[in-house]
Amino acid sequence: MSDLPRKAVTRTAKLAALPLGFAGRATWGLGKRIGGKSAEIVARELQQRTAEQLFKVLGELKGGAMKFGQALSVFESALPEEIAGPYRAALTKLQEAAPPMPTRTVHAVLEERLGEDWRELFLSFEDKPAAAASIGQVHRAVWHDGREVAVKVQYPGAGEALLSDLTQLSRFARLLGPLIPGMDIKPLISELRDRVSEELDYALEAQAQREHAAEFAGDADVLIPDVVHQSDQVLVTEWIDGIPLAEVISSGTVEERDRAGQLLARFLFSGPARTGLLHADPHPGNFRLLPTDDDEGWRLGVLDFGTVDRLAGGLPDTIGECLRMTLEGEAEAVYGLLCEEGFVKETIDLDPDAVLDYLLPIIEPAEAEEFTFTRGWMRTQAARIADIRSPAHQLGKQLNLPPSYLLIHRVTLSTIGVLCQLNATVRLRDELESWLPGFVAEEDTEDSVAVEA
Repeated sequence: MSDLPRKAVTRTAKLAALPLGFAGRATWGLGKRIGGKSAEIVARELQQRTAEQLFKVLGELKGGAMKFGQALSVFESALPEEIAGPYRAALTKLQEAAPPMPTRTVHAVLEERLGEDWRELFLSFEDKPAAAASIGQVHRAVWHDGREVAVKVQYPGAGEALLSDLTQLSRFARLLGPLIPGMDIKPLISELRDRVSEELDYALEAQAQREHAAEFAGDADVLIPDVVHQSDQVLVTEWIDGIPLAEVISSGTVEERDRAGQLLARFLFSGPARTGLLHADPHPGNFRLLPTDDDEGWRLGVLDFGTVDRLAGGLPDTIGECLRMTLEGEAEAVYGLLCEEGFVKETIDLDPDAVLDYLLPIIEPAEAEEFTFTRGWMRTQAARIADIRSPAHQLGKQLNLPPSYLLIHRVTLSTIGVLCQLNATVRLRDELESWLPGFVAEEDTEDSVAVEA
């Protein structure tokens, strides 16, 4: 695939083939069973073929299809281990690469947006993309002042494609549901649709990245490349090297995994507190592990600020307060706060102790001094919520997620998914105490200030 298919009918046909393909392979699998192959071998072959088709279609189409695939990829930890392999390999490909658009198209966009003499802005420009993502691809270049830069070029027709794909995907969201047990796919697609205009606006992205770069300038733990130039469909930022997080996940040392996990958790909670913005696209393709000269050895490079949540004052106090009171076993207080914030609708009446029992296993990482995030733990949580016979499933169906918490919820779940892929041991509580409003009771904060004084 060499270009972004722009005709809605072409893209719709490709996406519509996904569920048909799933059904066709199920029939093929039944035939193999009848022919004498074992159920285990057939299931493995079936999953492999499904995964290959999923990556092929989502990767080729880029746009909303690939955006959905990237969002889905961080949840592969929730898949049963016997079928996770093929999906893991296929979906994680979407985090770093997709078939590139032709060089002539790239040049045409640059000429239109930067002017006929666009080449004079660069000392050098690599036509082969360094990365290809959902709505644009990145080229390595050297800016006219000698700085190494990343040039992000938006695909022509990307907006059209995003909306078309996500509309089509929502039509058969139920068929995609079994890919990730315990996760409702439709709200994920709806939320991605709601962010389309922001994702396409490179001026908004440049502003968010500049704010982060200014706040984290000189930070020992996090590096944000600054913006060099921005225009419609073209964004030029400082280039950073480092190890892609996908490589750390697949072959990193224990030390690299743990450090990456700690820094990822730190950035998730410190970012909103320091900038009033939440980086809302935490798949591994957007992070790098960079060596440092100090004893810690590594810091986290963060890319792609196309999707952010604007949170004046940082993450809502409600989240920290609810976490703290749940850990302290205050069932009535937790239930009251959830009702007040709209997590429990007025027409619903739940047992506060049952709500506490539902929440405690999910927030286990916040209770321990340090916690090892594993795929096994993620699968256990997903299975508990997905099993229709489980009390957790029945209670979960009655809870509501207010719109203002949708993106925060997805980002938190996605980050936990990446931590589980890393198999990282993280001192999560340290980050919560440092950065999450409401997690430390006010009287504890006052006592701490008094002691320091």
